[in-house]
Amino acid sequence: MKKLVLLGVLGLFVLAGCGSYLMVTDPTTKKVYYTEEVKTGKDGGVKFKDAKTGSAITVQNSEVKEISKDEFKAALAKKEEVKPAETKPAETTPEKK
Repeated sequence: MKKLVLLGVLGLFVLAGCGSYLMVTDPTTKKVYYTEEVKTGKDGGVKFKDAKTGSAITVQNSEVKEISKDEFKAALAKKEEVKPAETKPAETTPEKK
């Protein structure tokens, strides 16, 4: 089964060189990245440049899926959902008279 998955991922790497658009998901963190090219490292991880941030990313365990150009452009245009920071109410001290 691992060999089949590896062959599928390697197939996508070959396609990546043909101007394709890729969505890379880290199943551990559920983080999704978008790129046009992925490379396999010696350690088996995938390396790529995140199209949203421009950062070089390495993911050890990943799911790579080819997507359409429209899906790629829409994902880049979409803003990251930012969770508001939890705030605690200010502590009040009784007034001295």
